[in-house]
Amino acid sequence: MATVSEEAEWHARRDAHRKRVSQWTRPHAERRARGEKHPIHDFLFDYYHFTPGQLTRWHPGLGTILRGPSAIEYLDYPGYRATGEGGVTCDPGWLKPNRREAVQWILALLKATRDRPPFYGCFGLHEWAMVYREPNVRHAQWPMRFEAEKIAAIVESHPVRCSHFDAFRFFTPAARPLNRLAPERATIHALEQRGCLHANMDLYKWSFKLAPLIPSEWIADAFELAQAIRETDMRASPYDFRALGFEPIAIETAEGRVEYERRQRAFSEQGIALRERLIALYEAVVGALETV
Repeated sequence: MATVSEEAEWHARRDAHRKRVSQWTRPHAERRARGEKHPIHDFLFDYYHFTPGQLTRWHPGLGTILRGPSAIEYLDYPGYRATGEGGVTCDPGWLKPNRREAVQWILALLKATRDRPPFYGCFGLHEWAMVYREPNVRHAQWPMRFEAEKIAAIVESHPVRCSHFDAFRFFTPAARPLNRLAPERATIHALEQRGCLHANMDLYKWSFKLAPLIPSEWIADAFELAQAIRETDMRASPYDFRALGFEPIAIETAEGRVEYERRQRAFSEQGIALRERLIALYEAVVGALETV
């Protein structure tokens, strides 16, 4: 059963969403205008390729009919159709075959991640493995907290157990054999687990992949969680970002590992509700496609 949203109601939702995401998009635009790069706050825009404009654009999501004179503007966006009630609504039938296959693939991944026991013993060593015995690093303009040999010693003194393919693929050649797992794209469904910071950060990706069929408020929720995760991720890295106001989480110490795991568990708990909402919506899209 579709929900009808009159113009005043959906305008309020749209405006609230735009205001909310401006706390992230406006500083990003200001930095770009100055030619500045922020290794933490720019990451989600640079890595996930969902632009600030796309994040700002509001969509009501599947099952909502927009009414009112200005609803017609949504017919200019892909994925919308006019309804017999004089409104405009999302149309899952717009998805091409490859996108429909992607919906099924993502739904299976979300369920597998939900159902697999979480693991909390990685302690953020993936970022250390990305610079292990490698003179050329991604954030070369920022100092390291330790010399290269000390970083190598820290990596070698702890078990490396990264289950996330998109993190593992950035390991240096010397670090890859140290990982107890060997994630590949083909094994993502078999290894992804909800204790992983990156798996919870990727809830943002799985959210916007369903646009415009997903409420934009949900995308903003996932962005907010991903931004907090990115901050912890880089604070626990071997880079020194204190000049930006980020104190290190010293995972090379017992106290730092306790702090990292505490945050990791909190992010995992926050991700549960987001993941369940996504699963329900992906299932609804799959169901709607079966009737198209």
